[in-house]
Amino acid sequence: MPILRAIPRSRQRDEPWANGAGSTTVILREPDEADWRVRVSIARVDRDGPFSELPGTRRTLIPLDAPMTLRFPDGRELTGACFDTLQFDGSPAPAGLLPQGPTRDFNLMLRGDARGEAMAQILRHPTPLPLTAGTRWLVYLDNGHALLGADDGQALALNPHDAALVIPEGGPARVEGTGEIILVKLYA
Repeated sequence: MPILRAIPRSRQRDEPWANGAGSTTVILREPDEADWRVRVSIARVDRDGPFSELPGTRRTLIPLDAPMTLRFPDGRELTGACFDTLQFDGSPAPAGLLPQGPTRDFNLMLRGDARGEAMAQILRHPTPLPLTAGTRWLVYLDNGHALLGADDGQALALNPHDAALVIPEGGPARVEGTGEIILVKLYA
């Protein structure tokens, strides 16, 4: 059966941004803090400003509270409404613009051979998390309530801003409840 590993908000760590212009809440960083390949975090963005330069990093950003525009040095722009998915390289770093004011953003950052994808969804019905060899899921509950479960009877309640890692060990898993969630599928 799958392993359900809780990552409650109380175990997540607040850290300064690499450029010193804000802070982020780190949900997951693997394999270790110094040489990570996978990093999942929530950043609080209070004003327009530059992103940190992160060479060799593939980024996925999902605005949570208000739209965000990313303006790159070459003039290109990406705009995402709440719960849209924006993908970009960590260098050259864009500037973040907040057309409707402050927001939080969900970040998936990948380095080296790490692979994954993040998707936001409104949770209304039970959502299966297909578990195949070499995949794991991270479930982040932004608001509402959710229950992560497995066919063997395991259950893990999630409160707002909690997360959980689902590791395949045979058998399916699912998330149910109501609210807004971010699902991250990580590939070995």
